[in-house]
Amino acid sequence: MPSLPSIRLLMPFFGRWPYWMPLFLTSCRFNPTIEWLFYTDCGPLPNLPPNVELRHMSFDEYCRLVSERLDLNFQPSGPYKLCDIRPAYGLIHRDDLGGVDFWGWGDVDVIYGQLREYYDPVRLARHDLYSTHSRRVSGHLCLVRNTERMRQAFRHIPDWQALFAEPAHRAVDEKAFSKLFIRHKNFPGPLYRLAGQLNPWRRRSEFIEAYSTPHGRIPWIDGSYNFPRRWYWDRGQLTSDRDRRHALPYLHFAVWKKDEWTRQSEPNPNLIATLASEERWTVDQQGFARMSS
Repeated sequence: MPSLPSIRLLMPFFGRWPYWMPLFLTSCRFNPTIEWLFYTDCGPLPNLPPNVELRHMSFDEYCRLVSERLDLNFQPSGPYKLCDIRPAYGLIHRDDLGGVDFWGWGDVDVIYGQLREYYDPVRLARHDLYSTHSRRVSGHLCLVRNTERMRQAFRHIPDWQALFAEPAHRAVDEKAFSKLFIRHKNFPGPLYRLAGQLNPWRRRSEFIEAYSTPHGRIPWIDGSYNFPRRWYWDRGQLTSDRDRRHALPYLHFAVWKKDEWTRQSEPNPNLIATLASEERWTVDQQGFARMSS
């Protein structure tokens, strides 16, 4: 078995911590061999796990760092624009990646399961980029090998300087960057696979659906749109009511956050803190709750 590759997720996040942050952090705590590095102005977080670091800076300071490292005028309309420059994080933050095997990015509207069971050493020995979607680079979690070639890969995006410098968000990570690896998506199966084999970027990348986002455009494991109604997080193990035996790497609850949860008041912070300390909970379209015995 190969040795355990080191992983550091780079997480610029500015504005206000979401109310579920204690639960996010607990799911990080149960992945002790993976590191999360936040660049943020959101202030301190209680009970910070040892594998999560907060690097405090203002949004303007961060934008100046991006401008300097990429040699362009980066003046975004808001923090959401930072998703566009994710493919360049490895270069922007190269000083924070010494000795790291893989860097990556992710969202905070997620709860992690056992990531090392998913990203085992054998799997991570095969490729240079790991997307948890089958047909595009995944914005909510993606790993990239820490090599000069992959830190510079974003420069192959056509007009990347103009896309990065444009103030508005353009989904560069999931669209323009994806096209470096995934082309001719409408080709018949055999031709699509042949095109992938002829693309050196695609040959060194993994695009496998992890079924992390319920109620989205991607169907569930069985091909239906009959998604799990409830997810269970139990001391690091993440399962769903569709199959309590099948562990999943993470849950991305973006659809609930944008829809059902907006019609509810934020839960009491003490309740969220208690759930995080109890280390067992459920999550569904109604929010987070205690797990029944």
